[in-house]
Amino acid sequence: MSLGDEDPTVKLRALAHPLRLRILSLLTGSAMTAADVARELDLTHANASYHLRHLLAAGQIEVAGEEKIRGGVAKRYRHLPEAGFESPKPKIPEGAERTADHLLIYEALASELRRRSRSLMRAQGNHLTDAELWVDPAVWAEVEEQITNASRALHLAAVAPRTPGAIRVNATIALFRMEPDAK
Repeated sequence: MSLGDEDPTVKLRALAHPLRLRILSLLTGSAMTAADVARELDLTHANASYHLRHLLAAGQIEVAGEEKIRGGVAKRYRHLPEAGFESPKPKIPEGAERTADHLLIYEALASELRRRSRSLMRAQGNHLTDAELWVDPAVWAEVEEQITNASRALHLAAVAPRTPGAIRVNATIALFRMEPDAK
């Protein structure tokens, strides 16, 4: 299957890779070339380009312009955080079976959280919630909206890596309904 095929799993597969999650984070704060991404994440240019192609094919990033570099042309890519909040999320339709692709997203998030937690600063302002709860559907809807708004605010405030005065933070959020009979 080519990267451009209209396959609904393309978006899931693109997001189900820890490195691509890191690239999306970088491209939220500023537009970058494959070479910029490679330098920031200590990758080869070819590896950065490979992952950028997958994200582009999945509609997660866009070409934000081109620039001439040493006789060639380099594309600048960016992730538009607002588009991610308005487009459908990779959801499992009601009554449908979970697929391996759906579960891979959560494995990628877990991997990224493990990596990022090694940079945890022991300071005020850290928050951790881990909960498996039963709540009223109206409360669930309200909290889901609040978390979405907080996530949107963080994404819209993102700046380029190492911008003077900016602090590096983590936000890993996974809200989902669970099967009522799951153990």
